Amino acid sequence: MLQALGGFFTYFVILAENGFLPSTLLGIRILWDSRDVNDLEDTYGQQWTYEQRKIVEFTCHTSFFVSIVVVQWADLIICKTRRNSVFQQGMK
Repeated sequence: MLQALGGFFTYFVILAENGFLPSTLLGIRILWDSRDVNDLEDTYGQQWTYEQRKIVEFTCHTSFFVSIVVVQWADLIICKTRRNSVFQQGMK
């Protein structure tokens, strides 16, 4: 559950940093995936071409995957050092 939350958080943060706030994402799928639409506007009025949108989308996919891997690493360390700290037990 925590891994999915971390993944979706990073996904939406990257979209928001690029101008697509979560409120504007509802109902935008058909326009987003259309190759014919090369003037899709984000929240701030900037126009995005199909190629630019796909670059942002693939960046979101990558960040989602990386955040899940990082959370799994943290979970591994937490499970390994349940009683002792990492500094007491080490990573043997």
